[in-house]
Amino acid sequence: MKFQDYATLSEAMNSLIQLGYTTDFSLVTEKDCLKCNKTSLHLSPDEFEIEHWYHFDSMSDPADDTVLYVISSKKRDVKGLVVNAYGTYADSISSSIIDKLKTHINKK
Repeated sequence: MKFQDYATLSEAMNSLIQLGYTTDFSLVTEKDCLKCNKTSLHLSPDEFEIEHWYHFDSMSDPADDTVLYVISSKKRDVKGLVVNAYGTYADSISSSIIDKLKTHINKK
């Protein structure tokens, strides 16, 4: 799938949801995984792939800088999104999740 560019985080999320990336994931630091915010689904780093990522800079407030990860898991038959702060305000996440994210970023 070819991913398009978006001007804003909300535009990207709305479009990707329409493309089937409907699961809202968050980073879980103490369990070294992604967690669906509406169910009890947890994905370890070996259970998901990062299909694409977007970085959005805020001109007015660096605290609003974010990275949007487009996630899928064939094993769990789920597609979704992870929004994370960028830079100084980034969530503290485990080394295996960081390795997974860096691997994909370096391939882009």
